[in-house]
Formats: sequence, C-alpha cells, structure tokens
Amino acid sequence: MKFSVEQNVKDLGVDVVGVVITGIDNTSKSEEYKAWRESTVASLLERYRDYDVKQDAVLEGFYSLHAKVGVPRRKNPSAPENLIRLLEKKQGLFEINKAVDIYNLVSLDTRLALGAHDIDRLDGNVTLRLTDGTERFVPLGSPEPKPVKAGEYSYIDDSNEIVCHLEIRQVEKDKVTEDTTNVFYIVQGNEAVEHQVLLDAAKQLIDLTVRFCGGSGEILES
Repeated sequence: MKFSVEQNVKDLGVDVVGVVITGIDNTSKSEEYKAWRESTVASLLERYRDYDVKQDAVLEGFYSLHAKVGVPRRKNPSAPENLIRLLEKKQGLFEINKAVDIYNLVSLDTRLALGAHDIDRLDGNVTLRLTDGTERFVPLGSPEPKPVKAGEYSYIDDSNEIVCHLEIRQVEKDKVTEDTTNVFYIVQGNEAVEHQVLLDAAKQLIDLTVRFCGGSGEILES
C-alpha cells in the first residue's frame, strides 16, 4: 500500500509518518512480553502521577491543529491525551491484543498520536487529506455511519472511507484484531514536535512489534 499526505494538510502543521509491519503473530503472548507490558505500564503510571495535561505543549499542539479546521476543543481531545486520562483513571490499561497494546504504550511514552489499521481490510492506499463531506465514516464501536463535515483532516482509503478522523477516532472497518497479520500504523505529531521525534517513535514501534510479534517493518514518509 501507499501512504500520502496532501500539501494543504501539511500546511496546517500536521506532521506524520506511516509504518507498515507485515507478517506478525498477534495471538501468542510470551512471558517476556507479559513482563515488559507490566513493567512499562507501571513506569508510565509513575510518570503520569498528578500530571497536568493542559501544561503539555505536545498535547496542546493537537488542539491548535483542531482549531485551524474548526473542531471545538470540548469533547475532542487527541488520542494520547485520552490514553493518559484513561491510564490515570483505571490505574492501568485494558488488554486488547499485542499490536494494539504496544502502539498504545508507545503513544503514552511519546505523547504522539498513534493508530493501527489492518492492511487487509483497507481498500487500496491511504491519503491524509481534508474531507469534502461525502466520505463514509463508521467510528469504532458505532453500528451506523456518522455524518462528516467538510474541511477536517482525515485518513481516507481509496473507497472514500475514513479510517481515522483527525487523530481522534478510528473505525470498525479495519480495526486490528488477534487475526491481523499486516498492519499500517499512523505516527502523528504537530508543530510542537520535531520530525525526528516521529521517526524515533516509528523505529521504537517497529522494534517492539517485531520483538514480540515477529514480522518485518518499514517507515513510510510522504
């Protein structure tokens, strides 16, 4: 698959790299993986104890992007902010599957917005572009499509279906399950983040996923 970003989205200050990891085993969990996950969650709990997300320039950078496309601050926190709040509230993270848990932990570690998509459920390539309002959008957990406003940046496949709205909502269509073997990941930042930080996070994601799930990975830049 190919991944591209249209210039008008780049001009907003959206910075992103894609990652493709193929041939993973997303089912078995080794004792090494379980120990790594437990220690990583414990470390993150300590880091975010009494954390003030409003003082974090990276998290605020996502709100700045939203403001540029007319998305209100209220009820629209970025994915990493949601994860931090969930971690604090639950004093841990729900286990979903290895590929999802790994990218969530990398997102918590970096405060970048990460998302995962089953490549075999995507239709063709993925483009990050501004919506025109005709796109199909079925958010994760929703049984029905939701209306889409024009002018909001989204990741869209060749069938004109949104696979991630902003860096907030992923979708049912291509969610990663234990049966997934090939994954496309989004690693997104904003103007408060140097591009090298995204590349380092992408490498971290590949290294951890290959370590615990096998397969091979590559970084896609647009």
